[in-house]
Amino acid sequence: MSLITGYHHLTLSTDGVQEDYDFYTKTLGLHSVKRTVLFDGVVPVYHLYYGARNGDASTIITTFPFKKPAIYGRRGSNQSKIVQQAIPVGSCDFWVNRLNERGIAATKISRFGADRVSFKHPCGIPHELVENPGDARPSIVNEAQGIGAEHGIKGIYGAAVSVMDRAAMDDFLTIALPMTKIADTHEGLVFSVPNAGGPTSVLEVLHEPGVPQGTWTLAGGTIHHLALNTGDEANQLKLRAHIEGLGFTDISEQKDRMYFKSCYVRSPGGALFEIAWTVPGGWAKDEPADAIGTTLVFPPWFADRQAEMEAGLEPASF
Repeated sequence: MSLITGYHHLTLSTDGVQEDYDFYTKTLGLHSVKRTVLFDGVVPVYHLYYGARNGDASTIITTFPFKKPAIYGRRGSNQSKIVQQAIPVGSCDFWVNRLNERGIAATKISRFGADRVSFKHPCGIPHELVENPGDARPSIVNEAQGIGAEHGIKGIYGAAVSVMDRAAMDDFLTIALPMTKIADTHEGLVFSVPNAGGPTSVLEVLHEPGVPQGTWTLAGGTIHHLALNTGDEANQLKLRAHIEGLGFTDISEQKDRMYFKSCYVRSPGGALFEIAWTVPGGWAKDEPADAIGTTLVFPPWFADRQAEMEAGLEPASF
């Protein structure tokens, strides 16, 4: 039995908060799942969560809009490169038309035999909507934004990671995490992420030895990490011990993220991975279950800084 059951979430460092919120909720039709702040450091920065209305882990995209600190990252190799979400088979044309009508340049492409829509977040991070025939999850319906079940995003398909060294990443993904390699072509590598009777999800590795190194810090315009779901604490700690025992000692202790608990590890090239599990209560720990993502909430350890942090956040209309 695998210690991983699909993705938990994907996290990006973006730019302006309003363009970020509108992109995910209005253009892509995801729902607001949580509005809170970055738990690390001292600079007030939003941490926004988007996904299915109920906050299912396999649908969650999270962002740190970093416009106020004016820290912008450099996209490059040895870094996660493309955010990928699954869509129903046959819906690429709908999304190409929808995105272009909204001023977001989008084209239909194919890679590793899968049709997909290629476009970018307003801050420049590449995104893809991938037709995935193996995904049985229901679509995220957002009638207010004109997105029905026949076209709606199903959740996370995966991500593409740019690397300089294919072999080192191959070893890390198959031995440390572990995933199963399902393709090895001139286009790169594809690994299947274990899913216990659930949707098919993958990790794509793009070999780009000539691309300069990307930044690893929390900085606008870059993907920060990819989080895999361990389901519970026991699996997380077993997997953490396994990874550390292989010599990947650049792995963090467990961190309390309020709604889930996390450990972070850098792959050999530097792309950051997280292993996470949702705690009892999940998103409903500080909001009613039927109203998650509707208010700005703070963790208890920031209670004495709440007014200061609210004053320092970029104004936005949610």
